[in-house]
Amino acid sequence: MAITDWPRAERPREKLLARGAGALSDAELLAIFLRTGVAGKSAVDLARELLMHFGSLQVLMSASESEFCQGLGLGQAKFCQLQAVLEMAARHVNEQLSRSNALDSAALVKRLVKARLGGRSQEVFAVLFLDTQHRLIEFEELFRGTIDAACVYPREVVKRALTVNAAAVILAHNHPSGCSAPSEADKQITHRLSDALALVDVRVLDHIVVGDGEPFSFCEKGLI
Repeated sequence: MAITDWPRAERPREKLLARGAGALSDAELLAIFLRTGVAGKSAVDLARELLMHFGSLQVLMSASESEFCQGLGLGQAKFCQLQAVLEMAARHVNEQLSRSNALDSAALVKRLVKARLGGRSQEVFAVLFLDTQHRLIEFEELFRGTIDAACVYPREVVKRALTVNAAAVILAHNHPSGCSAPSEADKQITHRLSDALALVDVRVLDHIVVGDGEPFSFCEKGLI
């Protein structure tokens, strides 16, 4: 049955307009992005099949061009469209955060970090540099690869903080494994950077770890 033949309240677009995007399932959101199905499959049927093929919406959205284009009904044009959507979402959240007080917007900080680092296939260590009012100056990805105490250099972080005249920072990195719980290495890095930045009067306000689901906040858990 074509989606246009469904009851109006069950159609993804009408449901979104009536109840908001948060009320839609992953398959329904993906169906709106796809717009059309393929022969014998509605957009929702195709979306469900793609989610089963990739395993999750996050994996699909972070797939490389070659991996993405292997999906039924997908291609280079859809890949480009998705990348544009992801970048617009990241810039939107980034602009919101730049106009907000980071200390009063913990949820917004998590959204920004997850939008920028979620779904990466390798670990990325980033720093949000903040001014004296804790407004965002820069979001910089400083280190890539396996994040441990040996590859995150406090000197480089301190150098960048002084260059942009930051008064405080928020540390952030992702776990490609999907588990957002911090490792012992994560805790060691946090303490090393906190000690190094304290020497130049720059405070570490938080360390956000991104995995699947809700990001982990060192500050919220009393680890900073």
